[in-house]
Amino acid sequence: MTVRLHWFLPTGGDGRTLVDRHAYTDGGVTRSRVTPVSGVRPPDIDYLAQIATAAEHLGFEAVLTPTGTWCEDAWLTTAALAQHTERLKFLVAFRPGVISPVLAAQMAATYQRVTRGRLLLNVVTGGDGTEQRRFGDHLGHDERYGRTDEFLSVVRGAWTGKPYDFDGRHYQVEGGLTALPPDPLPEVFFGGSSPAAGPVAARHADVYLTWGEPPAQVKEKIDWIRGLAEREGRTVRFGIRLHSISRDSSAEAWRTARALLDELDADTVAAAQEALGRSESVGQQRMLALHGGSRDQLEISPNLWAGVGLVRGGAGTALVGSHAEVADRIEEYHALGVDHFVLSGYPHLEEAYWFGEGVMPELAARGLFERPGKGGAGGAPLLVAGGR
Repeated sequence: MTVRLHWFLPTGGDGRTLVDRHAYTDGGVTRSRVTPVSGVRPPDIDYLAQIATAAEHLGFEAVLTPTGTWCEDAWLTTAALAQHTERLKFLVAFRPGVISPVLAAQMAATYQRVTRGRLLLNVVTGGDGTEQRRFGDHLGHDERYGRTDEFLSVVRGAWTGKPYDFDGRHYQVEGGLTALPPDPLPEVFFGGSSPAAGPVAARHADVYLTWGEPPAQVKEKIDWIRGLAEREGRTVRFGIRLHSISRDSSAEAWRTARALLDELDADTVAAAQEALGRSESVGQQRMLALHGGSRDQLEISPNLWAGVGLVRGGAGTALVGSHAEVADRIEEYHALGVDHFVLSGYPHLEEAYWFGEGVMPELAARGLFERPGKGGAGGAPLLVAGGR
């Protein structure tokens, strides 16, 4: 089976540094806010369109769009970008706690028809209580996963096209439906590292999504979710969220990675680690444990670098190396059972080309990658549940 490659839309701004001009939520965790710096590119539609069209041209299947206070609205931004692209799919970030599941089902069905099947929904359960309360959501961590469980049940029920009733703890729906259901029905992606997340993944996920941990830890997660899914009589596929720094030589890639840390003084790192340490997200705590806030041991596994996680929440690791080395690591994760790779890099426009022109040919030569066909989206849209 070939791998499925996706890129990222930096709707909170982009640049050549890890120092952020503000914060946003990536996978449900809010980034720490730091002092503005020079060289940051605002997320205007013209720049985002450059990234989207580049991703489509290079052969990425989709682009992930984040959600949170410090980034542009994912629905509106991607609807605009759909007009600049023909095949590219969009992972639109989505919070169960701030919208009706029936309305979400209707919005998704409409979006799919308008874009001819290019919608992927990123349902962010949320691992940061402060960020959730900012949007009026006051449930605790585990309760949020219980609500996501009900939310996904209602969405699927509404997509049947027949009146659907649901009486749960968080949602009470009478006759919910979408008059024109999406066709084909979406698959479900889900992310979460906590004990509360696992059973929800087992019941609802077609693809379970994890942040970029070392292969042994990823295998543990795969075995965990597979076991839970088997008890539900289901099978689950797997995806991983990583950054990428790929160059013509390994030495050049590592120089680029180290240069990203040049503007990070000790106070900036300490402030970011303190803020991220308050997160309720189990996945975020696992990310922090990979480096412990220290710059001394950032290569935590061959070609897996935890430097991003010194100051940024969510996905905190990057594949770093020559194009062949990065392809090696993707092949290693794929052998464990990972099919979907959701990637990003700083800046996102340039790094998309480094990966697309360097790593993609390596993967194709190994029979691990085929470019999506032109002239249509192909396949079903995907429903992605995130937050750790």
